[in-house]
Amino acid sequence: MTVLYQIVFRAVLRRVDAEKVHRLSFAALRGVTALPGVAAAMGRVLGPREPELTVHALGREFPGPLGLAAGFDKNAESPAGLAALGFGFVEIGTVTAQPQPGNPKPRLLRLVGDRAIVNRMGFNNEGSALVAERLHHRRGGRRPVLGVNIGKTKVTPEAEAPADYAVSALRLARYADYLVVNVSSPNTPGLRNLQGVEQLRPLLAAVREAMAEAGHPDLPLLVKIAPDLADEDVDAVADLALAEGLDGIIATNTTISREGLTTSADQVEAAGAGGLSGAPLKQRSLEVLRRLRARVGDRVTLVAVGGIETPQDAWARIRAGATLVQGYTGLIYGGPLWPRRIHRGLARLVRSAGYRSIGEAVGADVPAPADTGQRPDSAAATGG
Repeated sequence: MTVLYQIVFRAVLRRVDAEKVHRLSFAALRGVTALPGVAAAMGRVLGPREPELTVHALGREFPGPLGLAAGFDKNAESPAGLAALGFGFVEIGTVTAQPQPGNPKPRLLRLVGDRAIVNRMGFNNEGSALVAERLHHRRGGRRPVLGVNIGKTKVTPEAEAPADYAVSALRLARYADYLVVNVSSPNTPGLRNLQGVEQLRPLLAAVREAMAEAGHPDLPLLVKIAPDLADEDVDAVADLALAEGLDGIIATNTTISREGLTTSADQVEAAGAGGLSGAPLKQRSLEVLRRLRARVGDRVTLVAVGGIETPQDAWARIRAGATLVQGYTGLIYGGPLWPRRIHRGLARLVRSAGYRSIGEAVGADVPAPADTGQRPDSAAATGG
């Protein structure tokens, strides 16, 4: 199946507009998994079922540590269908307070030689009111652990961003297992300015007030940051997370950097502006993760995303301090069985390292922060 997908990808899919392929393939998945019993059957076959992969984090139980990152299902059209591919959790969005069409097309392009994607989608989505209505009608029954990622409406001035985020939080909090404040996409003008501590603190306060008003004051709240932050800014976000009692940090979003690409300069220039995801992001995302772990220890849940392609990539993030990992571009290049391959590979790595559960490996390669005077129990263990 994997070989067949690679043949189809190279012969057909890579020659078709990336956004069109996404739209058609997602429609096909929704159609198949909407049939009675199909999603449940797929989940039993493809889902993580090794007991050592179960993760307890953010007050929830995740059947496996690999989730689907935000961006694939912006409007909560089929989180259960995506979970049936084998993901341990699904994050929808980014959702904004008001519906918006996003940036002009083409806005999703592949750099196949680098196993990367350039996107400048611009938070195209149907708005938090409609997404909330869709989630309301799908309540009940089995559903995956669901993250909801919210962002700023493009036309909203920076000064009014806290109120804008609060609208979406009020509407969506009741349907989420965790909520993510996205201040790191490069495709909404001025959005990344909100990563500054002075801008981020009142924004988080507004979101928390909205969560309380929605009746979910204890809903886990996370922030998603960019790989392009300077190291001292990463430290500042980490310190803010501790000071404000944030539940987690997602590291990292896409990058505006084009360094180290093997794709020709002409092709890169033709792809244009936007956030770069995939393999080229691997090293910087890992560096940011390690820096965060060294700063916050196990007091904040870290979610790693960016350049994860193989079980070894995911394992390295976990040993560097990530409790959970996410992928998106890996699915595009790896095909529909990619989540199952990652989870099976992780299970083998857990067993070969002598751990009883994957949670024991979290942070094994990173010393504890100096102020705790503690080391992870598994710091001296060996692993893949």
